[in-house]
Amino acid sequence: MKNSQITIKDIARALDISPSTVSRALKNHPDISQETKDAVKKYAREYNYRPNAMAMNLRMSKSNTIGVIVPEIIHYFFSSILSGIEQVANKEGFNVIICQSSENYEKEVRNVDALISARVSGILASLSKNTSTYGHFQEIVDHNIPLVFFDRICIGISTDRVVVDDYAGAFAAVEYLIQTGCKKIAFYTSPLHLEISKNRRNGYLDALHKYGLPVDESLIRVCDTREEAIIITPEILDRPDRPDGFFAINDHCASGILYAAKLAKLHVPQDISICGFSDGELAKACDPMLTTVEQHGYEMGISAAELLISKIKGETQGKYTNKIIKTNLIIRGTTR
Repeated sequence: MKNSQITIKDIARALDISPSTVSRALKNHPDISQETKDAVKKYAREYNYRPNAMAMNLRMSKSNTIGVIVPEIIHYFFSSILSGIEQVANKEGFNVIICQSSENYEKEVRNVDALISARVSGILASLSKNTSTYGHFQEIVDHNIPLVFFDRICIGISTDRVVVDDYAGAFAAVEYLIQTGCKKIAFYTSPLHLEISKNRRNGYLDALHKYGLPVDESLIRVCDTREEAIIITPEILDRPDRPDGFFAINDHCASGILYAAKLAKLHVPQDISICGFSDGELAKACDPMLTTVEQHGYEMGISAAELLISKIKGETQGKYTNKIIKTNLIIRGTTR
């Protein structure tokens, strides 16, 4: 190998570390241990590693295209975010490439690789719910491509973020359920490693604590789709101490709870109150219409795109922004 040109991936394979770690070690990144830096540089010297000048020039070349990675385009919330992104991008003269991870980590990694290879000027990303390691996003940063997370974010990478106020939205929803007579409230959440899940769970718990209601861990379920809600809700409704309120991580999940309650011949909201999160078209299509937390996806898309394009233009060098979009509770027919 000493007589042939080695790559960062060759070094990573030899030392059993990730390519992004090799790249950062070669750049003396402060997050990399000195031991790892020394090992990488020693191997690079021994095997005559030279950066690929052509690849570096390609990475530094500018395009008028930004990439967007979303978990699912079909969701009203994400489609409204995309509308906001495209409005800003078109106004600023940028094209948009949209990638869908389909809530799949491996596909998300392929999305990132494709966008880096396409030499986009910047990337907007919302994590798949199955993503728990973030080396592929660090690759974006290592390639000097501006990155902005929105909604489902990674806090381990230094970059800009746009989120809704998940904690305040959840607190307001659960407080309203309590104030309208609910004494035992179930919470259906997305996987708990996601920041939105942690924040909404904290809002739920703090609202219960404020009003002196006990926390029943058996009523906190990982369930974030309509299909899952239809399957698990009957068992909860059959309990002798069944809850009189449900707070769901999204409107799809809330609609599944509503369907299950109707099958159980329960009246909503007289017997069971239900609150969702999103305020998409589905919330208005339910009967009765869903009480829910409005997320303002269009505003999130505008803010995320403006942040990214500002980074691309070099207007905010070295500064990172954490933009929080306020929520509001929309009261409809599924609560008292």
